[in-house]
Amino acid sequence: MKHDDIWRAIDTLAAENGLSASGLARRSGLDAPTVNPTKRRKPDGRARRPATESQAKVLDATGATLEQFSALVSGDRALASSRLAQTRRIPLIGLAQAGGDGYFDDGGYPVGGSWDEVSLPEIADPHAYALEISGDSMEPVYRDGDMVIVSPVAPIRRGDRVVVRTSDGQVMAKELTRRSARRIELKSLNPEHPNYTFTLPDVTWIHRIIWSSQ
Repeated sequence: MKHDDIWRAIDTLAAENGLSASGLARRSGLDAPTVNPTKRRKPDGRARRPATESQAKVLDATGATLEQFSALVSGDRALASSRLAQTRRIPLIGLAQAGGDGYFDDGGYPVGGSWDEVSLPEIADPHAYALEISGDSMEPVYRDGDMVIVSPVAPIRRGDRVVVRTSDGQVMAKELTRRSARRIELKSLNPEHPNYTFTLPDVTWIHRIIWSSQ
């Protein structure tokens, strides 16, 4: 695996996701110089190989598999394209935005043109969407920058981690501890934050978290 071939594969993944090199770095949680084209050679002119950890973060951020990446490195674009076609793009917004108007319809499904997109392996729910965690309110389970995939149709049981929208527009990620015919009880993922109890009329929808990027 030659250095230039690895960089070409990374650039291809960035282009497939509509990202610049710096945009890919941000999505991957890397410093911009890590993938900057001007930093791919050492001061003495020798090629610099991206660290294995950096490559893994790029794959995680783009939803590409090791098989897809290997095909890109080898220059087999046909194989890589067929593998990448098996992934699916789903809508993505920040959790802090999710309480705003225009992102969900009355049924709790994502709508509107303000969503970003992220590529991930196929998920059965056609209405699945992604939320990017911001802040520390969900540590240590989810940290700032983590991404969670949410399914509006997945069955929900006690102990599941869920995203809840209340009638007053709050959107929160919690653990479902109890659900009765009249109310739901939610446990905060960060023990420093309070738990909540809502009557069912106070809950607009409750969706299950089915995957996270940790």
